[in-house]
Formats: sequence, C-alpha cells, structure tokens
Amino acid sequence: MLKPLLDRVVVKMLESEETTKSGIILTANSKEKPQIAEVLEVGPGGQIDGNEVKMYIKKGDKVVLSKYAGTEIKYEGEELIIVKQNDILAIVE
Repeated sequence: MLKPLLDRVVVKMLESEETTKSGIILTANSKEKPQIAEVLEVGPGGQIDGNEVKMYIKKGDKVVLSKYAGTEIKYEGEELIIVKQNDILAIVE
C-alpha cells in the first residue's frame, strides 16, 4: 500500500448510487462525480511550513472531499486519490 507523507491522505472514491430514491435509474452522463471517499492510508502529520500539523483523519473514515481536490493515480489496478488533509471537508458518520 502507499504510505502518504506529511499531511496527505490516500482515499478511494465510493461509487454513487445508480438509482434515485424514487426509483429512477441514472445514466453515467447524468450523475455528478461522487465526493465521498474512504480513507485507505493517512500520513503522520508533523512540521509543515514551520507549523505543527495534527492529523484528524484516520484509516477507514468516510470523508467528503473538496470537488477538485487531490492527485488521481492508478496503483495496483485501483483508482486512488492523494489529497491534503485540508482538502477534506467533513467526516461522514
């Protein structure tokens, strides 16, 4: 697995639902890009630009990402995104 550095987090986007609550099936073109992801790995935090950064995210959390955040990569056949902790807007509980 990838081990992110400093305040970075490795996430995998969760698939959005194919059917609305009213039962309408959505085509791929009509769906927005999902913004909820599962955290796979978390960096250690530490000194960044002279400031101590504490990590609030942990492995296994489901999080909401900023819309265009991160760097998309393909690793061992999986589509992953590496984001900075400050690109994570919320934890889904």
